[in-house]
Amino acid sequence: MSSVSVDTQVVEQFDTVLASLRDEIGEAAFQSWLKPMTVRGVTEGSVRISVPTRFMKDWVIAHYVDRLGELWAKASSDIRDVEIFVQAEYGQPNPSSPITAAAVKMESPAFVDNQTSAAQVSTMPGAIKNATMKRSPLASAPPVIGSALEISAPLDTRFTFDNFVVGKSNEFAHAASLRVAEQPNAQFNPLFLYGGVGLGKTHLMHAIAWKIREEDPSRTVIYMSAEKFMYRFIRALREQNTVDFKDQFRNVDVLMIDDVQFISGKDSTQEEFFHTFNALVDQGRQIVISADKSPSDLEGMEERLKSRLNCGLVADLHATTYELRLGILLAKAERMNVEVPGKVMEFLAHKITSNVRELEGALNRVAAHSSLVGRDITLESVQDVLHDLIRAHDRRVTIEEIQKKVAAHFNIRTSDMHSARRARSVARPRQVAMYLAKQLTSRSLPEIGRKFGGRDHTTVMHAVKKVDELRERDPSFAEDVELLRRMLEG
Repeated sequence: MSSVSVDTQVVEQFDTVLASLRDEIGEAAFQSWLKPMTVRGVTEGSVRISVPTRFMKDWVIAHYVDRLGELWAKASSDIRDVEIFVQAEYGQPNPSSPITAAAVKMESPAFVDNQTSAAQVSTMPGAIKNATMKRSPLASAPPVIGSALEISAPLDTRFTFDNFVVGKSNEFAHAASLRVAEQPNAQFNPLFLYGGVGLGKTHLMHAIAWKIREEDPSRTVIYMSAEKFMYRFIRALREQNTVDFKDQFRNVDVLMIDDVQFISGKDSTQEEFFHTFNALVDQGRQIVISADKSPSDLEGMEERLKSRLNCGLVADLHATTYELRLGILLAKAERMNVEVPGKVMEFLAHKITSNVRELEGALNRVAAHSSLVGRDITLESVQDVLHDLIRAHDRRVTIEEIQKKVAAHFNIRTSDMHSARRARSVARPRQVAMYLAKQLTSRSLPEIGRKFGGRDHTTVMHAVKKVDELRERDPSFAEDVELLRRMLEG
């Protein structure tokens, strides 16, 4: 608990009241809800207390404000009631009256989450901004504590479908996401998006939410990370309030959970998520989930939950191609209104291959350096500004490292890479290792052959050709090879 420069007697009364309430509700609830409060003073018999967030204000009003008033009235006969308001409201010119327990009105936009500020609204895409400013038919009704308005994470206004650059590696995931956003009847349920770091999963999740809200502002959407879902569930258990928790998550139109791999191995959270999942699907409500792996590959996840996650549409986002990276850079430069020479764009698209975030971060650094230092963007200046990033991506991969990684992936011994064994279970991984050695190292074919038990260079050529053919015919095999390449380059 904290206080500002107010009357000493008021502060002492505040401490006394909180001490009494702390004994009544327990330490855990006190730390979560009452400790962050700040007493601001007394005005005409009303104690004014501020809290950091709108959600906390509504919770305190719903659960504790009456008791605060009773205890304070015992401490001082001059006190009639307690008023709770959000910290941001304090000290503003002509502030609106603080919301009291007797008259709580919801004046938020129909679907804007609690953390969307006025500044964020002002930068929203036009159609979304217009929809945002519409009021809900229930605008004058008492708020539902912990409703979708309060618990959904904020959405990034940059992450819309208009700003998503589509390429071969993400076109399926993009098309599936757009269909889900435009179709209210849960045609693909759940939609499961998966891929490595920085490939666009979160961008698509936010884009879906924005599109749904633009198309139909009356639909309630909860977007949050699996970690936040778990923490809210734990808090509900601790406070013996699981009924409200279930109501929060099972009465929305669209539930979006990011990074679901976080709940792997967490049995109680998985149990609750499983039942929430079933309840929403049974009602025909849309579920969208993202993870770093496909449902089948999520270790520590219950089989029944894996089965559920697999029952809808699973769409993956592959590693970016050169053409897609170049397109992303061009689009970002246009949004930033920065002129970047074509040679520089091509250089960045070739050099920075790990993920889109790193690619966009590199362009941000280049543009900022040019603006702050007043130096033109050239190939030389870019190499100077991004020397650490470029050096990291120039890391040399050894043939020995490739052999170890491939052997581990296909569950064979590293010594099999050098052996004369010709069984397919050994020969195929060996060919993959030769292929990757050709792709990721500067070694000649004879040198690569010698590293694989003294084989001839024609054997390496045959391996490279065979792997290329298999990649074309077998998507699963191609995915294995691409995964290994990413792991070795990462």
